Amino acid sequence: MDIILLERIEKLGTIGDVVTVKDGYARNFLLPQKKALRANEANKKVFEANRDRLEKENAERRGEAEKLGEKVAGAEIVLIRASSNAGQLYGSVNVRDIVAGLNDQGHAIDKKQIVMGHPIKTIGMHDVTVALHPEVHVTVKANVARSDDEAELQSQGVDVLAQMFEDEQKEIEEQAEANRIAPNLEPGEIPAELLEERAEDAAADEASDDDA
Repeated sequence: MDIILLERIEKLGTIGDVVTVKDGYARNFLLPQKKALRANEANKKVFEANRDRLEKENAERRGEAEKLGEKVAGAEIVLIRASSNAGQLYGSVNVRDIVAGLNDQGHAIDKKQIVMGHPIKTIGMHDVTVALHPEVHVTVKANVARSDDEAELQSQGVDVLAQMFEDEQKEIEEQAEANRIAPNLEPGEIPAELLEERAEDAAADEASDDDA
């Protein structure tokens, strides 16, 4: 279907452009949302008669969005969630969560303005796009953590997930080394070699004290 764009549509064009799109996309989204008109002769004449007004109104909306964008851009919202040891959330962070976090900070953002390809399912710092206008997009940060302390670390640039992985690998390596030295030990049992070393060290300390 050929349509006339009434606002800028990413990857399609800007106001006044006549483009061809799939019928379903036009009927189900562009036309009902008043983002476009069917590109017939009557609508072309109507559009041209109103072009100046439409472009002026768009410029005014863009200006307002740019002012709001200056306040919203770079905002960081902290979302405390439970997760597995691997950082996978028990649930997810969705559009409503982002909107609520921004609204709590005084930013009047609507859920239709949040652009998320999919819900957030891991802890960490996540970029979220806010479309304040077809020509004005800003980025905010979703700081998803298991505690306020963890969120603070992430705000400082610490990759908590990477740190968790390193700690886990270190634990595995230490366990593997312990098993190599004494594979038949029960959990919490001290290897005989280590007990002997400690006994020798203690005897040496006593001898040193006696000499003194």
